[in-house]
Amino acid sequence: MLLEKTEQEIANALQATVVGHYHGTLTGVASLQEAHTTDIAFLDNKKYYSQVLPSKAGIVLVPMDYDVAPPKGRAWILCEKPSEAFSTLVPLFTPTPISYPAGVHPSAIIAEDAKIGKEVHIGAGVVIEAKAEIGDHTILLPHCYIGHQTKIGQNCLLYPNVVIRERCILGNRIILHPGVVIGADGFGYKSSAAGHEKIPQVGIVQLEDDVEIGANSCVDRSRFGRTWIRRGTKIDNLVQIGHNVEIGENGMIVAQVGIAGSAHLGRFVTIAGQSGVSGHLKVGDGSIIMAQSGVTKDLQPGSIVFGMPAIDRKVYARQHANINKLTRTNETLKKLEIALEELKKEIQKKSSINANGNQSKHE
Repeated sequence: MLLEKTEQEIANALQATVVGHYHGTLTGVASLQEAHTTDIAFLDNKKYYSQVLPSKAGIVLVPMDYDVAPPKGRAWILCEKPSEAFSTLVPLFTPTPISYPAGVHPSAIIAEDAKIGKEVHIGAGVVIEAKAEIGDHTILLPHCYIGHQTKIGQNCLLYPNVVIRERCILGNRIILHPGVVIGADGFGYKSSAAGHEKIPQVGIVQLEDDVEIGANSCVDRSRFGRTWIRRGTKIDNLVQIGHNVEIGENGMIVAQVGIAGSAHLGRFVTIAGQSGVSGHLKVGDGSIIMAQSGVTKDLQPGSIVFGMPAIDRKVYARQHANINKLTRTNETLKKLEIALEELKKEIQKKSSINANGNQSKHE
C-alpha cells in the first residue's frame, strides 16, 4: 500500500518554505537520478547541482541559497540542511514494519531442556540445541540454528539462515542479517613438513547489547576466552572478524573488511570498505581507517590513515601529490640534461678556441 503525502504536508513537516508548486501526491523518496515524478529528492552537495533540473523528482529539498527557479509542475523546499531534512521524511513513506506473532512453527526442532522466553517467535525449520536460552520477545526467522548452551537476550532479531554455534553469548536488541555465522572455529593451525595440524578453538563469541551485523558476515570463536564485540557496534555485509578480536563500543565496520586474530579496536573506531587490520594490533579510540587500507602497525587514538601500508592520510596525500608530479619532474630533468650537455659543449668549444689562440701566440 502506497503512503501518500501532499506538498503542504511535507512543507509543514519540515516547517520550511516552498518555491514553485507540485500538483498531486507524493509516494516516496529517492536520489535525484532515480526519482520519479511522485518522489522527493534532495540536493546537499554543489557537485550535484547539474542533476536537479534533469531530475524527475516532483519536489527537491535544496539549500537556502539555491537560486534556480523550478520548472512548471515541480517545487523546491528550502532547507538549512537538506540531507538531514530528507532523513526526517523517510519514515513518512516507510511501510509498517512486519510483525512476527509469538509462537513456534510446527517444523521447528527445540531441545527439551532449552529455555524459551515470553512472546518469542520461532520460525519454520529453526533448530535450538540443548540448554540454549532465548530471551523474551526475540524473533528467530526460518532456518536459524542456535547451538548448545548458547544464550540470546531479549528483543533480538535473527533473519533467516543465521548460525550461532555452541556456548556463544548474545545481549539484548541484537540484529543479525541473513547468513551471519557467529562462533565458527578460528583459523588456527600448527604447520610443519607433515601438513597443518588444527589448533583447538575452545573459546566463544560474545556480542553485547545493540550490536547489528550485516548479511554473510562471520565472527570466529576465540582460541580461548572470547571474541568480543562491544555495545552498539555496527558491522556491514561480508565482514570477517578473526578469533580473539575485540571491537570497542560503537564501532563502525564497513563491507568487506577483514580483521585478523587478536586485534584490539578501541571505542568509536571506523573501518571503511575493503580494509584490513593485521593480527595482534591495537587501534586507538576514535581512529578512522579509510577505504582499501592495510593496517600493519598499532594506531594511536584519533588516527586517520589511508593506503597500504596505512599511513597518516595527510602524509599519504603529500606523497601521492609528489607521485603525480613525477612525469612533469622527469620531463624537466630531461630538459635540464639537454641544456647541461649543450652548456658543456659550449664550454669545451670556448676552451678549445682559447687553447688554439694561446698556442699561436707562442709560435
